[in-house]
Amino acid sequence: MSWASVGFFAAVHGVALLAPWFFSWSALGMAIAFHWLFGSVGICLGYHRLLSHRSFKVPQWLEYIIATIGALAMQGGPTFWVAGHRQHHAFTEHTEKDPYSSARGFWWSHMQWMFYLKPEVFDRRVYAQYAPDIARDRYYAFLDRYFLVLQVPLAFALYAVGGWSFVIYGVFVRAVLLWHCTWLINSANHLWGYRNFESDDNSRNLWWVALLTYGEGWHNNHHAFPKMAKSGLRPWEIDTTWWLIKGLQSAGLATKVVMPPVKARVLS
Repeated sequence: MSWASVGFFAAVHGVALLAPWFFSWSALGMAIAFHWLFGSVGICLGYHRLLSHRSFKVPQWLEYIIATIGALAMQGGPTFWVAGHRQHHAFTEHTEKDPYSSARGFWWSHMQWMFYLKPEVFDRRVYAQYAPDIARDRYYAFLDRYFLVLQVPLAFALYAVGGWSFVIYGVFVRAVLLWHCTWLINSANHLWGYRNFESDDNSRNLWWVALLTYGEGWHNNHHAFPKMAKSGLRPWEIDTTWWLIKGLQSAGLATKVVMPPVKARVLS
């Protein structure tokens, strides 16, 4: 077990628990806005659908902006995130090869996997082989190294605008809430919910996770067709991240958008 990792996550959670003593409606609103910006734009659209699966293409300058927003989510650099996710799809629920295998229990897949620094998951020299397209990019290598440092100028800017309440809500409360929302896809979505497709795993669709993760909770759909840019397929499967992609496409900024195959489109 890496006690440094345990200490880091415990410290961030601990500071977030100070939130009631620094509450303000403006700080809470800003935390919610950052949850959407870093979560939907940075992680769901950027790290996941754009970088991990190449579900669509945007100009390089815009890809870098979106990836930087993803790095601000404090979920690791792009090479780490993409490599881990690609391992998850390649070896879904394998107890050793899937970094956050749900076969090892809810808490392992939710967060415990980050407390044991296996080289294939946490050593860049090893995991980079699963994301060579990301690892060889110099700007992404910069984000891999300094993603945590990005929180420092963010915290200074928040302090200048709203004092300590903005720092605690904008950095710590936001990080904790977004962490657990993202981790629910690894844990809850492989245990509960319904299935539209008989994929070779236990991935499931879970409406309340989809609401918390801007459409990522339609996880069975995603595992059945990982490269499609749209996760929600049935009329009630709301996918707000897909709305962003459609907006970029309408503006001429998103191209080569991978649409659901025919056997998936019949659900709608």
